[in-house]
Amino acid sequence: MFFKKIKFKLTLLFLPLLLIMPTYVSAYSDYLIPGGENVGIELESKGIMIVGTYQVENHNPAKDAGLKVGDKVTHINDVAVGNINEMIREINKVKEQQEIQITYLRSNETKKTTLKLYKDKENVYKTGLYVKDRITGIGTLSFIDPNTKLYGALGHEIIEKSTGQILEIKDGKIFESTVTSIIPSTDGTPGEKNATYNYENVFGHVKENTERGIYGIYSSTLPDKKQYKVAVPSSIKLGKAHIRTVINGNTPEEFEINITKINQNDKTKNILFEITDQKLLDQTGGVIAGMSGSPILQGDNIIGCITHVVVDQPTKGYGIFITNMLEEAEN
Repeated sequence: MFFKKIKFKLTLLFLPLLLIMPTYVSAYSDYLIPGGENVGIELESKGIMIVGTYQVENHNPAKDAGLKVGDKVTHINDVAVGNINEMIREINKVKEQQEIQITYLRSNETKKTTLKLYKDKENVYKTGLYVKDRITGIGTLSFIDPNTKLYGALGHEIIEKSTGQILEIKDGKIFESTVTSIIPSTDGTPGEKNATYNYENVFGHVKENTERGIYGIYSSTLPDKKQYKVAVPSSIKLGKAHIRTVINGNTPEEFEINITKINQNDKTKNILFEITDQKLLDQTGGVIAGMSGSPILQGDNIIGCITHVVVDQPTKGYGIFITNMLEEAEN
């Protein structure tokens, strides 16, 4: 499940700043279709991630080969492998030799090593590696550009939990997801949405996983919904606004929030808000995992989306400016 959380500690730094602003024409539209729909997200890793190691009959093959958690396997015996099934296929071809040559990436540097295979108690050869080639979870669609069909979701990066690294992807998709239940947030313990997936109903492909969200082209039929004007940060006001998210089933609902601070000097934590809608508080206790990406609306403007929960005060959270997401999507 994709989610960002922080402890409640605010430090604001104000500095005098003189800028000569270049002429810049944005490629994104002035009006967007707001999201709010719960989506399943599946990302395929660029390289097969090593997420753990284990011993085989008192040997640690990975450690002996110099492999570490976070390394990405790209070749077995000089044959390119793009997923776990391909990796297993190549290992099975040569296992009687009891060792394999592994090519891997570490901090974008290509390395090679020899890994010895050992038989376990069932007489099966083992590598001593736990690997992963994809990540699946849920989040919320933030917006669709009706002219380019570019979409954005989450408002923050997806990190591989075992390694703590941002996932470098070769492909991915977003698809239908139905919220089945809610685990509410309490002070110090963020809650979460529970959901089911419909992998067959694909909405779009994921082409970027960045610190400001995931992005791609929306390939399904565009929703027939009201379009909202893109708000520049200087036009955002303190006070009443709304978020759009799903707390049951598939239908987004709007809930009232109160914006308490605006920070234009951060990449992602731009809008500090507090949930004031009692219906949402009764059901979720505040911001929960799965809400990341929920659009924030103020009047007829789309101003941002939810990215973080304040762990010690889960009725509070942060949002990113919609313009920051759109600029990221253009890069």
